[in-house]
Amino acid sequence: MAAQAGKDILLKISDGASSFVTVAGLRARTISLNAKTIDATDSDSAGRWRELLAGAGVRSVAVSGSGVFRDAASDAQVRQSFFDQSARTWRLIVPDFGQLEGAFIVAALEYAGEHDGEAAFALSLASAGAVTFTAI
Repeated sequence: MAAQAGKDILLKISDGASSFVTVAGLRARTISLNAKTIDATDSDSAGRWRELLAGAGVRSVAVSGSGVFRDAASDAQVRQSFFDQSARTWRLIVPDFGQLEGAFIVAALEYAGEHDGEAAFALSLASAGAVTFTAI
């Protein structure tokens, strides 16, 4: 896989029908895949090494992003999703790697701006169910 431009990572939110709207104006974005482990170590563990219970941990995906306001349609959908605290379907695309898709809740939505600069926003998403991965 060749080097990728960070700007090519896309966050899309479902419009509630069958299509997705790209969250516009993002300048930075991070996707974190997490898995909690279950420690199954006991007094019989070989050499007192920690043993982890395979396949038993809780998996989650966390997404964060920040940028400037560019598109009223995606801004409105993200804002409404936050106020509703509804689990909406999101699609996260990393070109030449894959696509993650599933239900996410907007865990945080921040607005900021300097008097001589552009209005900016930051958002954090937390997975709220199964997330699928499709290789691209």
